[in-house]
Amino acid sequence: MDKKNPNGNEYVVIKAQEDGVNVIGLTRGTDTRFHHSEKLDQGEVMIAQFTEHTSAIKIRGNAKILTSFGEIDSEAKK
Repeated sequence: MDKKNPNGNEYVVIKAQEDGVNVIGLTRGTDTRFHHSEKLDQGEVMIAQFTEHTSAIKIRGNAKILTSFGEIDSEAKK
């Protein structure tokens, strides 16, 4: 089963495991820049999508991340 949507853009599910998890969208192009930021509290879930404008997503804090490639846990800075 193909986990991508019909136009080929992938989704990422991010579930905060603690308060204050930052999710930051980064732009495409010759200059990578922040273009969107969200702060999640424990238990909140965000579904993000890679688009023509978003080439990367940066996650700070303790969160569970689900992608078509598998599942990974980010960790809070020690």
